[in-house]
Amino acid sequence: MSKTISVNGASHTVAASANTPLLYVLHNELGLHGPRFGCGLAQCGACSVLVNGKETRSCVTPVEAVTGAKITTLEGLPKLWEAKSGKAAPDGLHPIQTAWIDQQVPQCGYCQNGMMIQAADLLAKNDNPSDAQIKSAMNGHLCRCGTYPRILKAVKQASKTIRSTT
Repeated sequence: MSKTISVNGASHTVAASANTPLLYVLHNELGLHGPRFGCGLAQCGACSVLVNGKETRSCVTPVEAVTGAKITTLEGLPKLWEAKSGKAAPDGLHPIQTAWIDQQVPQCGYCQNGMMIQAADLLAKNDNPSDAQIKSAMNGHLCRCGTYPRILKAVKQASKTIRSTT
């Protein structure tokens, strides 16, 4: 039975069964590879997406649960920024993505999808978080390379950009 889901501002009819994890639908049917399979238990955050603006672990979220919701993946962050700010970023990236590049956050890069998605959730609620608030929000997203200090710097940079733009 097919379902229609909204991903990155576009409607998609998918053929997956109702209990198929959203992550598999994003990868296998829509060809989106920002969200990654990490642990399969919603503990690492690599599979995170925004569902109606809230960070959600797609590896344990059945596609049926997001029918009618607005899903944003890493690939959709620039469009999300454009909708919020009313203008595209000069480099075509969300300020979070630009900050990640500027601060050279990724080492292996595997966790970065979830980190950026969580940062987008945080900055949508609080565009000027303290270091403690950033650390608290990012808790539960695992980075085996230990780039946490650079992640903190990148979130602060994105926060500053967002505040100066909106």
